[in-house]
Amino acid sequence: MANTFKSNCSANIVTSGNNIYTCPSATQTTLIGMTLSNKSGSTVIANVYLTRSATDYSIISNAPIITGSTLVPIGGDQKVVLQAADVLKVTVSANGSVDVITSLLEIA
Repeated sequence: MANTFKSNCSANIVTSGNNIYTCPSATQTTLIGMTLSNKSGSTVIANVYLTRSATDYSIISNAPIITGSTLVPIGGDQKVVLQAADVLKVTVSANGSVDVITSLLEIA
C-alpha cells in the first residue's frame, strides 16, 4: 500500500456546488486538517459535509467565520476517514468569500 500526503487548495468558494475533494477509487483517505479562511469584509456562514452514496453527512453546520478569521473544523485530535467515491463539500453564505485548504493522507 502506498501512503501519499497531499494538500488541496480551493479558492473563492461559492454558495453551492463546491466539491473540495473526491476520494479516488481503491483508496482510503484520512483528512488530517482543514482550514476555511474568510477573506471578505463581513462575517460569513460555512457548512462542511461529506457525501457518501448520495447522502450528505454534516461535519459542521451554519458556523460563523468573522472577517479576517479562520475556522478549523478538522485538525488536532479530529480526523475524518473517507472511503472511495466519498466527496468532501463546502458551502458558504457569500460567493468568493472563503478559501479552503485541506491536508490529506491517501492510502492506496
